[in-house]
Amino acid sequence: MLSYQHIYHAGNLADVHKHALLATMLDYLTRKDKPLTYMETHAGRGLYALNAEEARKTGEAAAGIERIERLNWFSPDHPYMRALAAVRRAHGPAAYPGSPLVAANLLRPIDAIQLCELHPQEFAALQHNLAAFGGILHHKDGLQMALGLTPPTPRRGMMLIDPSWEVKSDYDLIPKLIGQIARKWNVGIVALWYPIFAATVASAPAQRAMVNGLRRAHPEALISEVAFPPAREGHGMTGSGMFVLNPPWGLEGEARRLGQLFAKLKP
Repeated sequence: MLSYQHIYHAGNLADVHKHALLATMLDYLTRKDKPLTYMETHAGRGLYALNAEEARKTGEAAAGIERIERLNWFSPDHPYMRALAAVRRAHGPAAYPGSPLVAANLLRPIDAIQLCELHPQEFAALQHNLAAFGGILHHKDGLQMALGLTPPTPRRGMMLIDPSWEVKSDYDLIPKLIGQIARKWNVGIVALWYPIFAATVASAPAQRAMVNGLRRAHPEALISEVAFPPAREGHGMTGSGMFVLNPPWGLEGEARRLGQLFAKLKP
Protein backbone atom coordinates (compact mmCIF):
# COMPACT_ATOMS: atom_id res chain seq x y z
CA MET A 1 0.00 0.00 0.00
CA LEU A 2 2.91 2.36 0.68
CA SER A 3 5.10 1.35 -2.24
CA TYR A 4 3.34 3.31 -4.98
CA GLN A 5 5.20 6.39 -6.27
CA HIS A 6 3.31 8.44 -8.88
CA ILE A 7 6.48 10.21 -10.04
CA TYR A 8 7.09 7.23 -12.35
CA HIS A 9 3.70 7.81 -14.01
CA ALA A 10 3.05 11.56 -13.69
CA GLY A 11 1.82 13.21 -16.86
CA ASN A 12 0.93 9.94 -18.56
CA LEU A 13 -2.14 9.51 -20.74
CA ALA A 14 -4.25 8.45 -17.77
CA ASP A 15 -3.32 11.71 -16.02
CA VAL A 16 -4.29 13.66 -19.13
CA HIS A 17 -7.73 12.02 -19.12
CA LYS A 18 -8.24 12.35 -15.37
CA HIS A 19 -6.95 15.90 -15.00
CA ALA A 20 -8.80 17.25 -18.02
CA LEU A 21 -12.08 15.95 -16.60
CA LEU A 22 -11.24 17.17 -13.10
CA ALA A 23 -10.39 20.64 -14.38
CA THR A 24 -13.63 20.75 -16.37
CA MET A 25 -15.65 19.92 -13.27
CA LEU A 26 -13.91 22.52 -11.13
CA ASP A 27 -14.22 25.15 -13.83
CA TYR A 28 -17.98 24.67 -13.83
CA LEU A 29 -18.25 24.66 -10.03
CA THR A 30 -16.26 27.88 -9.65
CA ARG A 31 -18.43 29.82 -12.09
CA LYS A 32 -21.08 30.25 -9.40
CA ASP A 33 -20.46 32.78 -6.65
CA LYS A 34 -20.87 30.14 -3.97
CA PRO A 35 -18.10 28.44 -1.96
CA LEU A 36 -17.31 24.78 -2.44
CA THR A 37 -15.28 22.00 -0.85
CA TYR A 38 -12.74 19.95 -2.78
CA MET A 39 -11.60 16.65 -1.23
CA GLU A 40 -9.20 13.87 -2.21
CA THR A 41 -8.64 10.48 -0.64
CA HIS A 42 -5.22 9.78 -2.22
CA ALA A 43 -3.52 13.10 -2.89
CA GLY A 44 0.09 12.08 -3.51
CA ARG A 45 2.72 14.81 -3.39
CA GLY A 46 0.81 17.21 -5.66
CA LEU A 47 3.77 18.28 -7.79
CA TYR A 48 6.10 16.30 -10.06
CA ALA A 49 9.23 17.02 -12.13
CA LEU A 50 8.94 15.37 -15.53
CA ASN A 51 12.68 15.65 -16.04
CA ALA A 52 13.33 13.58 -12.90
CA GLU A 53 15.12 10.27 -13.32
CA GLU A 54 12.02 8.32 -12.31
CA ALA A 55 9.83 9.99 -14.94
CA ARG A 56 12.44 9.64 -17.68
CA LYS A 57 12.89 5.97 -16.82
CA THR A 58 9.32 5.02 -17.77
CA GLY A 59 8.81 7.54 -20.59
CA GLU A 60 5.12 7.82 -19.68
CA ALA A 61 5.07 11.62 -19.63
CA ALA A 62 6.73 11.71 -23.07
CA ALA A 63 3.95 9.50 -24.39
CA GLY A 64 1.40 11.49 -22.39
CA ILE A 65 1.20 15.22 -21.74
CA GLU A 66 4.24 16.03 -23.89
CA ARG A 67 2.73 14.28 -26.89
CA ILE A 68 -0.74 15.69 -26.26
CA GLU A 69 0.56 19.25 -26.15
CA ARG A 70 2.22 18.74 -29.53
CA LEU A 71 -1.13 17.53 -30.86
CA ASN A 72 -2.90 20.64 -29.47
CA TRP A 73 -5.75 18.77 -27.84
CA PHE A 74 -6.46 21.68 -25.48
CA SER A 75 -6.72 25.41 -26.10
CA PRO A 76 -4.73 27.70 -23.78
CA ASP A 77 -7.93 28.75 -22.01
CA HIS A 78 -8.97 25.17 -21.19
CA PRO A 79 -8.94 24.90 -17.37
CA TYR A 80 -6.48 21.99 -17.52
CA MET A 81 -4.04 24.10 -19.52
CA ARG A 82 -4.58 27.08 -17.22
CA ALA A 83 -3.65 24.98 -14.20
CA LEU A 84 -0.65 23.50 -16.01
CA ALA A 85 0.56 26.95 -17.08
CA ALA A 86 0.25 28.29 -13.52
CA VAL A 87 2.31 25.41 -12.15
CA ARG A 88 5.00 25.87 -14.80
CA ARG A 89 5.21 29.59 -14.04
CA ALA A 90 5.76 28.81 -10.38
CA HIS A 91 8.02 25.75 -10.67
CA GLY A 92 9.57 25.67 -14.13
CA PRO A 93 8.79 24.16 -17.55
CA ALA A 94 9.31 20.54 -16.43
CA ALA A 95 6.79 20.78 -13.58
CA TYR A 96 3.55 18.83 -13.71
CA PRO A 97 0.66 19.17 -11.26
CA GLY A 98 -0.96 16.25 -9.53
CA SER A 99 -4.67 16.60 -8.96
CA PRO A 100 -4.20 18.63 -5.72
CA LEU A 101 -2.37 21.37 -7.61
CA VAL A 102 -4.74 21.17 -10.58
CA ALA A 103 -7.50 21.88 -8.09
CA ALA A 104 -5.63 24.45 -6.00
CA ASN A 105 -4.86 26.54 -9.08
CA LEU A 106 -8.51 26.57 -10.16
CA LEU A 107 -10.19 27.07 -6.80
CA ARG A 108 -10.82 30.45 -5.16
CA PRO A 109 -10.04 31.85 -1.70
CA ILE A 110 -13.64 31.19 -0.63
CA ASP A 111 -13.29 27.45 -1.36
CA ALA A 112 -12.12 24.74 1.05
CA ILE A 113 -9.57 21.98 0.37
CA GLN A 114 -9.22 18.74 2.33
CA LEU A 115 -6.61 16.20 1.19
CA CYS A 116 -5.61 12.80 2.53
CA GLU A 117 -2.28 11.03 1.95
CA LEU A 118 -0.93 8.06 3.91
CA HIS A 119 2.60 7.68 2.50
CA PRO A 120 4.99 9.57 4.89
CA GLN A 121 7.34 11.00 2.25
CA GLU A 122 4.53 11.86 -0.13
CA PHE A 123 2.63 13.58 2.69
CA ALA A 124 5.66 15.66 3.66
CA ALA A 125 6.07 16.74 0.03
CA LEU A 126 2.34 17.51 -0.19
CA GLN A 127 2.61 19.79 2.85
CA HIS A 128 5.42 21.70 1.16
CA ASN A 129 3.78 21.88 -2.26
CA LEU A 130 0.39 23.03 -0.94
CA ALA A 131 1.74 25.49 1.62
CA ALA A 132 0.95 28.50 -0.57
CA PHE A 133 -2.69 27.45 -0.97
CA GLY A 134 -3.67 26.44 2.54
CA GLY A 135 -6.23 23.72 3.06
CA ILE A 136 -6.49 20.89 5.56
CA LEU A 137 -4.11 17.99 4.97
CA HIS A 138 -4.65 14.62 6.66
CA HIS A 139 -1.79 12.13 7.10
CA LYS A 140 -4.28 9.27 7.15
CA ASP A 141 -5.90 6.59 5.00
CA GLY A 142 -8.30 8.48 2.74
CA LEU A 143 -10.74 5.62 2.31
CA GLN A 144 -11.07 5.28 6.07
CA MET A 145 -11.64 9.04 6.39
CA ALA A 146 -14.00 9.54 3.45
CA LEU A 147 -17.24 9.01 5.32
CA GLY A 148 -16.08 11.23 8.16
CA LEU A 149 -15.33 14.07 5.74
CA THR A 150 -18.84 14.03 4.30
CA PRO A 151 -20.98 16.02 4.15
CA PRO A 152 -18.38 18.78 4.17
CA THR A 153 -18.68 22.48 4.93
CA PRO A 154 -19.32 24.09 2.48
CA ARG A 155 -21.67 21.30 1.45
CA ARG A 156 -21.38 22.08 -2.26
CA GLY A 157 -18.39 20.45 -3.95
CA MET A 158 -16.68 17.24 -4.96
CA MET A 159 -14.53 14.35 -3.82
CA LEU A 160 -11.92 12.61 -5.96
CA ILE A 161 -11.14 8.98 -5.11
CA ASP A 162 -7.90 8.06 -6.85
CA PRO A 163 -6.18 5.07 -5.21
CA SER A 164 -3.12 3.25 -6.49
CA TRP A 165 -5.17 0.05 -6.87
CA GLU A 166 -2.35 -1.94 -5.31
CA VAL A 167 -4.72 -3.12 -2.57
CA LYS A 168 -6.91 -5.69 -4.32
CA SER A 169 -9.70 -5.45 -1.76
CA ASP A 170 -10.31 -1.86 -2.91
CA TYR A 171 -12.27 -3.22 -5.88
CA ASP A 172 -14.90 -4.51 -3.45
CA LEU A 173 -14.59 -1.81 -0.79
CA ILE A 174 -14.80 1.33 -2.93
CA PRO A 175 -18.22 0.72 -4.59
CA LYS A 176 -19.72 0.16 -1.15
CA LEU A 177 -18.03 3.30 0.14
CA ILE A 178 -19.36 5.36 -2.77
CA GLY A 179 -22.87 4.19 -1.98
CA GLN A 180 -22.47 5.24 1.65
CA ILE A 181 -21.04 8.63 0.68
CA ALA A 182 -23.89 9.23 -1.77
CA ARG A 183 -26.45 8.56 0.97
CA LYS A 184 -24.75 10.99 3.36
CA TRP A 185 -23.96 13.63 0.75
CA ASN A 186 -26.52 13.40 -2.01
CA VAL A 187 -25.58 16.75 -3.59
CA GLY A 188 -21.86 16.01 -3.81
CA ILE A 189 -19.94 15.14 -6.95
CA VAL A 190 -18.07 11.90 -6.31
CA ALA A 191 -15.44 11.04 -8.92
CA LEU A 192 -13.59 7.73 -9.00
CA TRP A 193 -10.57 7.22 -11.25
CA TYR A 194 -9.55 3.68 -12.19
CA PRO A 195 -7.09 2.06 -14.60
CA ILE A 196 -8.17 -0.18 -17.46
CA PHE A 197 -5.96 -3.22 -17.81
CA ALA A 198 -5.13 -5.59 -20.63
CA ALA A 199 -6.99 -8.89 -20.32
CA THR A 200 -3.78 -10.65 -19.35
CA VAL A 201 -3.37 -8.57 -16.17
CA ALA A 202 -4.53 -10.38 -13.05
CA SER A 203 -6.58 -7.41 -11.79
CA ALA A 204 -8.54 -6.97 -15.03
CA PRO A 205 -11.56 -9.13 -14.05
CA ALA A 206 -11.92 -7.39 -10.69
CA GLN A 207 -11.70 -3.98 -12.35
CA ARG A 208 -14.41 -4.78 -14.89
CA ALA A 209 -16.64 -6.35 -12.23
CA MET A 210 -16.31 -3.19 -10.12
CA VAL A 211 -17.28 -0.90 -13.00
CA ASN A 212 -20.20 -3.10 -14.01
CA GLY A 213 -21.43 -3.08 -10.42
CA LEU A 214 -21.16 0.69 -10.21
CA ARG A 215 -23.03 1.02 -13.49
CA ARG A 216 -25.89 -1.10 -12.17
CA ALA A 217 -26.02 0.64 -8.81
CA HIS A 218 -25.81 4.18 -10.23
CA PRO A 219 -27.29 4.23 -13.74
CA GLU A 220 -27.45 8.03 -13.64
CA ALA A 221 -23.68 8.39 -13.22
CA LEU A 222 -21.31 9.39 -16.01
CA ILE A 223 -18.66 6.83 -16.96
CA SER A 224 -15.86 8.02 -19.23
CA GLU A 225 -13.43 5.38 -20.50
CA VAL A 226 -10.61 5.88 -22.98
CA ALA A 227 -8.15 3.41 -24.46
CA PHE A 228 -4.58 4.17 -25.43
CA PRO A 229 -1.44 2.35 -26.57
CA PRO A 230 0.70 0.90 -23.76
CA ALA A 231 3.40 3.34 -22.66
CA ARG A 232 6.01 0.67 -23.27
CA GLU A 233 6.19 -2.97 -24.29
CA GLY A 234 4.56 -5.23 -21.73
CA HIS A 235 2.88 -2.37 -19.85
CA GLY A 236 -0.46 -3.64 -18.60
CA MET A 237 -2.48 -0.41 -18.41
CA THR A 238 -4.23 0.21 -21.70
CA GLY A 239 -6.84 2.76 -20.69
CA SER A 240 -8.26 5.14 -18.12
CA GLY A 241 -11.70 5.38 -16.58
CA MET A 242 -13.60 7.98 -14.58
CA PHE A 243 -16.89 7.29 -12.81
CA VAL A 244 -18.73 10.45 -11.71
CA LEU A 245 -21.82 10.70 -9.52
CA ASN A 246 -23.79 13.93 -10.00
CA PRO A 247 -21.73 14.99 -13.04
CA PRO A 248 -21.84 18.76 -13.60
CA TRP A 249 -23.12 20.35 -16.77
CA GLY A 250 -20.60 20.20 -19.60
CA LEU A 251 -18.72 17.16 -18.36
CA GLU A 252 -20.45 14.74 -20.72
CA GLY A 253 -19.46 16.84 -23.72
CA GLU A 254 -15.83 17.04 -22.63
CA ALA A 255 -15.75 13.30 -21.96
CA ARG A 256 -17.11 12.64 -25.45
CA ARG A 257 -14.53 14.97 -27.01
CA LEU A 258 -11.69 13.27 -25.14
CA GLY A 259 -12.95 9.86 -26.19
CA GLN A 260 -12.81 10.89 -29.83
CA LEU A 261 -9.27 12.27 -29.45
CA PHE A 262 -7.95 9.21 -27.63
CA ALA A 263 -9.48 6.97 -30.30
CA LYS A 264 -7.16 8.61 -32.87
CA LEU A 265 -3.95 7.86 -30.97
CA LYS A 266 -1.63 5.40 -32.63
CA PRO A 267 1.29 3.53 -31.03
